Amino acid sequence: MILLSIVITVVKVILLIGILMTGFAYTMLVERRLLGFFQLRLGPNRVGPMGLLQPLADAIKMMTKEDLLPSAADPLVFRLAPVAALFAALAVDAVIPFGAPIHLFGLAISLDIANPGIGLLYVFAFSSLGVYGLVLAGWASQNKYSLLGGVRASAQLISYELAMGLSVLGILITVGSANLETIVQFQAHHWWFVFTQVIPFFVFFTTAIAETNRIPFDLPEAESELVAGYHTEYSGIRFAMFYMAEYINMITASGMAVTLFFGGWSGWSFLPPIIWFLLKVGAFIFVFIWIRATLPRFRYDRLMNFGWKVLVPLAFVYVLATAALASGAI
Repeated sequence: MILLSIVITVVKVILLIGILMTGFAYTMLVERRLLGFFQLRLGPNRVGPMGLLQPLADAIKMMTKEDLLPSAADPLVFRLAPVAALFAALAVDAVIPFGAPIHLFGLAISLDIANPGIGLLYVFAFSSLGVYGLVLAGWASQNKYSLLGGVRASAQLISYELAMGLSVLGILITVGSANLETIVQFQAHHWWFVFTQVIPFFVFFTTAIAETNRIPFDLPEAESELVAGYHTEYSGIRFAMFYMAEYINMITASGMAVTLFFGGWSGWSFLPPIIWFLLKVGAFIFVFIWIRATLPRFRYDRLMNFGWKVLVPLAFVYVLATAALASGAI
């Protein structure tokens, strides 16, 4: 029985990594096509029918490009930094439930790799580790633009992760558990939290955009100022790893928003739960891309002011109000 459990877990890990890698590739394709639509131009449409093989062409190009190492760089740290960023991005998804448990061969199989009681804390812990890859990449490159990008990434994460953590405290107070499946099941029997915690959802989604370094919060890259920021000196497959980590983080942030505020896999019974989950995640990815096509980049001082002077106080006040309601004080 233990051996069977290990085999099932290994299969789920392989499937999850395969789904995330494929999802990254086609999320990138969808973004390029949508940006082309928003900007009244054609996106990639040459490789394969309707450009569907463009991700394969991009992968071949990245893998065949020369892997350059700057002469002044720290070789070990320079090579490990993109691996750390990609590993942290993949590890977060281990606890996100993609659907209700399914039954195969008389076994109930949960659609997640692990289901710890502190699932939400696990997500925050591993999402925080991702910034180490960016900081190490900036430092190891021995390039002033890369170093500035790494420093910006760490400052941005510290600023916005505090507001993100406060934004979910109301859910923990209401549900009484940090287990992600419990949070989804609670919403299935009550209202989705997006209806009862509108302000925390706004704070969470805004901070999620900032933590994934997406426009308008892409200051760690900021090509108009820092060339490409922390990955300026990277090429080939190592550059691709940073790219993969960014898009997988976007998929993860969408999955967490769906799990915490939009009922996870719950939906009308005419579609399987996993399809509901994927549709909701797809809607959030579309919003990420829409925001990129619409908004300009923040100025750095305004980025910091918005995080510390707007989002943190807003989330903190709402946490106090939720705690007071839960205790019956008001």
